[in-house]
Amino acid sequence: MTIPDSSSHDVWRPRVTVACVVTDRDRYLMVEEEINGCMAYNQPAGHLDDFESLQQAAVRETREETGWTVALTHLIGVHQWRSKEHCEVIVRFSFAAKPLHHDPQQPLDVGVRRALWLTRGEIAALGERLRSPMVLMSIDDWLAGQRLPLSVVTSLMPSGDAP
Repeated sequence: MTIPDSSSHDVWRPRVTVACVVTDRDRYLMVEEEINGCMAYNQPAGHLDDFESLQQAAVRETREETGWTVALTHLIGVHQWRSKEHCEVIVRFSFAAKPLHHDPQQPLDVGVRRALWLTRGEIAALGERLRSPMVLMSIDDWLAGQRLPLSVVTSLMPSGDAP
């Protein structure tokens, strides 16, 4: 087996993302955002940054997109999907989280119009306006009781280990 040269620009790389299913009784924290001129709905989600653990990314993205500070409770699952938006493969780590504190003064990420709480039925009714099929899939996995301990996701990079 030949191992590809990691410095080559020909090496295929998926986009690694994180998302949080934040629950408050029967409601879920959602983000309304503008994507390519259209409104879309998603959980708080985004890309993993260099020198960041998956857990740190999930908490950061939730705060940046909603103003909510959350505590992660479980890993719900890892989903792979090819985006219709940019035709790239997304590998998404979906976490469950509980809301701790909301800062209404927190500026939201560019493109995010608002954060809102919706029921599963209201989210399903959004249909094609959902950013991806992973939105409803991760909620349904949560409702089905799919919960893995956070310890299954390990980072070997010391925090603050930036160049």
